[in-house]
Amino acid sequence: MLGYISRRILATIPVMAVVGLFVFSLLYLSPGDPAAIIAGDQATPADIERIRASLGLDRPFLVRFGEWGWRILHGDLGLSIFTNLPVTTMIGQRVEPTVSLMCVTLVFAIVVAVPLGVLAAWKAGSLIDRMVMGLAVAGFSVPVFVVGYILAYVFALQLNWLPVQGYTPLSQGLWPWLSNLILPSVTLGLVYIALIARVTRATMLDVLSQDYVRTARAKGLAQHNVLFVHALKNAAVPIVTVIGIGIALLIGGAVVTETVFAIPGLGRLTVDAILRRDYPVIQGVVLLFSFIYVLVNLAIDLFYTILDPRIRY
Repeated sequence: MLGYISRRILATIPVMAVVGLFVFSLLYLSPGDPAAIIAGDQATPADIERIRASLGLDRPFLVRFGEWGWRILHGDLGLSIFTNLPVTTMIGQRVEPTVSLMCVTLVFAIVVAVPLGVLAAWKAGSLIDRMVMGLAVAGFSVPVFVVGYILAYVFALQLNWLPVQGYTPLSQGLWPWLSNLILPSVTLGLVYIALIARVTRATMLDVLSQDYVRTARAKGLAQHNVLFVHALKNAAVPIVTVIGIGIALLIGGAVVTETVFAIPGLGRLTVDAILRRDYPVIQGVVLLFSFIYVLVNLAIDLFYTILDPRIRY
């Protein structure tokens, strides 16, 4: 098992190296001359050349990438072109809302989706099963921003139950913090719920047909024990896998959700940086999101050693 864990940890190093190369290449892959775009229409050739020098575009690609990678290893993501603030400082100011949104969404999605998937598998072919799968299809089909606007209109503007936008730090109280996250979390979590529920149903259908499940039922065990203790435990590996993969949905959806609900998080920072062509900020945020995704998948791989006793080497 220690060998498996070591190999999985070491495998993340080349993955992050490739991600870093791609993120750094964003500056060079963008259409047109980045220096001219940043300088604006009224800039002189001297202004453009000065910006090119500040971005390192006048030096060889590999030399610039090596210097950038060395600074990344020391925690230096560079300076914002427009605010002249360190990118790490700007990310640090925005990280709490995004982490809060993703954590609340993750908990909400798992708590709702797994029981729905188990229920659909238990009642396979019934009206309940069709209703759950219909909701899953709707969750995949309706765009995130449409769901967000509908929820904001109904629950914030019409019923006035919840705030329509903004973010309150956790340090100012649990309910003010949570009340600002309920609508964004529901909006962002619908696609995630649909994904987890469908996979849970498919996996549970396969497990429920196994001999040991029929034996447990023949012994007279309660239905909830059969479903959640015996069947769900053995169906956990695919479910945990799709939860890890679905983190990408949360990261991508956070950009849209934070824009709709005016949450000052990393997603909103990314949108603002793209609109202003602030390449150091774009590179820093994309690199951070990629690192989080790699770490989550590494944690899922390591969790397999607990869920699957066959992994011992």
